[in-house]
Amino acid sequence: MTISEIDRLHSQLSRFEDQFPGYRTEIVEGNIVMSPVKPHHGETIRRVWNALEEQVPEGWAFISDVAVPFDDDNEFCPDLAVIPAAEVAKNLGAYAPELIEVAVEVVSPSSVRNDYEVKVREYARRGIPHYLIFDPYRGHCVTMWNPGPDGYLGRDSIPYGKPVVVASGIGSFTVDTAKLPTDPGTPPVS
Repeated sequence: MTISEIDRLHSQLSRFEDQFPGYRTEIVEGNIVMSPVKPHHGETIRRVWNALEEQVPEGWAFISDVAVPFDDDNEFCPDLAVIPAAEVAKNLGAYAPELIEVAVEVVSPSSVRNDYEVKVREYARRGIPHYLIFDPYRGHCVTMWNPGPDGYLGRDSIPYGKPVVVASGIGSFTVDTAKLPTDPGTPPVS
């Protein structure tokens, strides 16, 4: 699939998003997937973005919910991704997965399988160095690193309330999870 085809398809996906506010649209395993989002989803993204923005070195910036085409069957829109600032400045509708240093996803009820299985496999296959899953339903963050063809070799699960530390190729980052929102049905973190 060429970028012009991706731009056309993403344009079509954008129309779905406009028709169904409150839903995030991606292509996962060849299927159009619409995931409802709740306020704590956006709040988690904002808090993680703010924490990382203070620590990311010059020359790096963020995209959020922007198309990242992997192949004909997968076009993801990471909740947050750290890529070179020069690429962000181009203001494109789609970016290559090879640009991503850190990918962040926030779990929603309909994205559990995609975030914990499909994206783990695809992000690792494309060599994305670090993948973080913030889960407001389980009250934890899963960090993954050392990608390979069969997934990530490194993996930790950190309960909310403890700091998440990522030692990336562009620097070390810490996200304080103590104030991240959780779903009201999630047991309190002690």
